[in-house]
Amino acid sequence: MIISERIFYVMEQKNITQLELSRRTGIATSNISDWKKKKTNPKTDCLLSICDALDITPEQLLTGKGIDPEYKDTDINYEVTRADIRMLKQIHSLGDEQYKRLMAYIKALQKLEQLESFMENPKETTSL
Repeated sequence: MIISERIFYVMEQKNITQLELSRRTGIATSNISDWKKKKTNPKTDCLLSICDALDITPEQLLTGKGIDPEYKDTDINYEVTRADIRMLKQIHSLGDEQYKRLMAYIKALQKLEQLESFMENPKETTSL
């Protein structure tokens, strides 16, 4: 969904008409109508007043989180285990230099994984 589609989706869910949104935001009904007809998005200076009028956050409007039924939150099914907590405690106990080294190792492992993936499927991978 694009932003304007999210706006109209929320309006429908909350039974808010274009005229009512116009009254709440001060945005001309013709502009609101254009978003729907032309599948365009409102100007950025209007977004906060739209969010206030629809009682949603800017994050929800921009990302679809909590609005878009197709939104997929990658962390939604993530569970923190005891092992994760132990690992985080170890990471937080590292000194600055050790932490930088660990982050460099992680980046190197990610690059290695990308390289291995490229070597396995050279036609499917476009860049490293």
